[in-house]
Amino acid sequence: MIEIKELTQSYQNKVVLKEIDLIIEQNEICALVGSNGAGKSTLIHSMLNLIPVKKGLIKLSGIPHTKEEWKKNVAYLPEKFLLYPHMTGEENMKFFASLGTGPTNEKKVEEILLKVNLWDKRGELIKGYSKGMLQRLGLGIMLYYDSPILVLDEPTSGLDPKGRIEILTILKSLENKTILFSSHHMDEIRQVCSHVAFLEDGKISKFTLNDFYEKYIVGGLL
Repeated sequence: MIEIKELTQSYQNKVVLKEIDLIIEQNEICALVGSNGAGKSTLIHSMLNLIPVKKGLIKLSGIPHTKEEWKKNVAYLPEKFLLYPHMTGEENMKFFASLGTGPTNEKKVEEILLKVNLWDKRGELIKGYSKGMLQRLGLGIMLYYDSPILVLDEPTSGLDPKGRIEILTILKSLENKTILFSSHHMDEIRQVCSHVAFLEDGKISKFTLNDFYEKYIVGGLL
């Protein structure tokens, strides 16, 4: 569960987020939608304590984001995920897996690589991977930690239709996950999400998918 109360953020006297209130229930899949510059990345970065929160309260799985304990409950996939190009896909997976607690689970690495359809390419240097393959590898690394909350920032950005379908198929296959992901693509939101959080003029409104579609898409407000 993600809880955000009265979150306010500003840059150089410009208020970007104005007392944001948002609750994403356990096992809910919610899209974060808004125009470029609306503050989607600011909201995500504030939630993950990547930028200091000027005002407000954020809880992740019931733990305030100011406490280190929340990190074991959240996995984050940024729009641009830094991997090691002179290592293979499997080596990248094992390296990031080794950063967690306990020894690397070789069987789990294999299961994840199979899930993201990279097992057959595991021995190839990732400098030869397509952007879609790199994004799937980043998602696989994220899934290895088996966190109950997943946060994805534009996970299909720059991908061709095939790459987008591959990412969406993986997301739809996940169970018992609370997911927040930002996107500009209404078609993929309709495929994956149950709810939409719409950010506009520093304020946020949350809708069921059907209500959002009726008001903003059918109603022509977007």
